[in-house]
Amino acid sequence: MAKFVVAYHGGGIAETEEEQAEVMAAWGAWMEGLGSALKDPGNPSGASKTIADGSVSDGGGANPVTGYSILEAGSLDDAVTLAKSNPVFASGGSIEVIEAIEM
Repeated sequence: MAKFVVAYHGGGIAETEEEQAEVMAAWGAWMEGLGSALKDPGNPSGASKTIADGSVSDGGGANPVTGYSILEAGSLDDAVTLAKSNPVFASGGSIEVIEAIEM
């Protein structure tokens, strides 16, 4: 089984306490549904800097990572299937699924 980084891009923050509770419940249900495939629930991202050609700039570029999770799956396609039901899509976000290569 390989590990995969699920990188979240974009998405919004719920405005009311009721909406926030609904979002948290959706995330909890998604994580619970993953069972043992969820190796690290991850966290939202904080401040970032981008380094390119020796220059440092604030932020994560054109499509910054807003959070991550770590999954274990048999293949990239299996990991994508697990990620497709993630609640980040409800707030306009997107997901990048990246295989972590064992070295």
